[in-house]
Amino acid sequence: MKNFKKNFQNSKVLKIEKTKAALTVSLIITFLLIFTSSNFSQKAANEDTIIKKEGKSGNDYEIKPGIFQYEEYLPLLENKKVALVANQASVIDSVHLLDFLLSKDVNVVKVFALEHGFRGNIDRGQHFSTEIDKKTGTPIVAMYGKNRKPKAEQLSDIDVIIFDIQDVGVRFYTYISSMHLLMEACAENNKKLIILDRPNPLGFYVDGPVLKSDFKSFVGMHTVPVVHGLTVGELALMINGEKWLKNGIQCDLKIIKAKNYKHSDKWHLKIKPSPNLPNDKAILLYPSLCFFEATEISIGRGTLFPFQVIGYPDTSFGKFCFVPEDIPGMQINPVQEGKKCYGTDLRNTEDTLFTVKYLIEFYNKFPDKSKFITHKRWFNLLAGNSELYNQIMSGLSEKEIRKTWQKDLTKYKKIRKKYLLYTDFE
Repeated sequence: MKNFKKNFQNSKVLKIEKTKAALTVSLIITFLLIFTSSNFSQKAANEDTIIKKEGKSGNDYEIKPGIFQYEEYLPLLENKKVALVANQASVIDSVHLLDFLLSKDVNVVKVFALEHGFRGNIDRGQHFSTEIDKKTGTPIVAMYGKNRKPKAEQLSDIDVIIFDIQDVGVRFYTYISSMHLLMEACAENNKKLIILDRPNPLGFYVDGPVLKSDFKSFVGMHTVPVVHGLTVGELALMINGEKWLKNGIQCDLKIIKAKNYKHSDKWHLKIKPSPNLPNDKAILLYPSLCFFEATEISIGRGTLFPFQVIGYPDTSFGKFCFVPEDIPGMQINPVQEGKKCYGTDLRNTEDTLFTVKYLIEFYNKFPDKSKFITHKRWFNLLAGNSELYNQIMSGLSEKEIRKTWQKDLTKYKKIRKKYLLYTDFE
């Protein structure tokens, strides 16, 4: 609300000589313009997104995530002890899934919280402990850090788990790694998992190197490309079908599909899925810019536009500049904190498909190229192989690098088709 008042005062250019009636109308119009143009407004932060397909109108054509198909999953919860895996994006209209289920007399025993916490306000990699939800008194158990995979005793008092997490369709986004470990725990302990599926904001294409099995980690558990083109429901089916869980076990799985979604649809998120993906542009650029996390190059962490800029404290990197600072709830101790970084502003770019051109460009500008990638192991885990590191160091062009992905990508696309729940983009 504070941001709105500030914006409103700054935009107040109407002349007060008008009559009271005219002024009132003008103020209302100004309010509506500011409200509708502001990205991730206060209201949007408390609502899920429903978008209409282009050229269609009416409820029959609205895209609705699985959470809205409650007539399908509520009967499965009757007389069951239920656990949730949910966060700030798990809302139906303006009501959080936890509150919604409790209002329907569902016996929610506990909530498992992933990276960034139940409310989505915990910084990347920051550990947190079990707590109690102040509003409902429901225990919140951290499913992160040392407890990435629920233990048998944590599942002993529940019958079924609901997973409702907004993914962004990128292999190293850790929510899907958490889902994998949850599926494994459910399979080992004979618990049913219900996934409330959600559209993938990057679900309209597939690209990037496919992970090699030697490079599996929490930032890449599956032999899929960087941009995998699956919803979490489809990926869960793939994990089961390809027997990727430990010892080839399979999870008792139920997918509640999103309604009226197809992969060619562009899915806009009003609720940011994690602290440093605040808008559509950041999400689109995330798979390309995340590789810089293994370097000393800043990608805007510690600013209000993370994953939308690239910079380094050297004027030769560009005219655009910014200074990373601590921002509680978003980023503490960002790379190049307090230093003026020079580089590239991508906030208005239309070129947002996955690319390594930014990586190559900044490598070529870096004064001591042997020190460009400061965390080689981390870089290789993000890439899912060691080849990309060597290709960048060798000065290969993007076209040359892309050729080395194609065989694995073609193989992956054939596997992917087996698990699609929605009309594909091809």
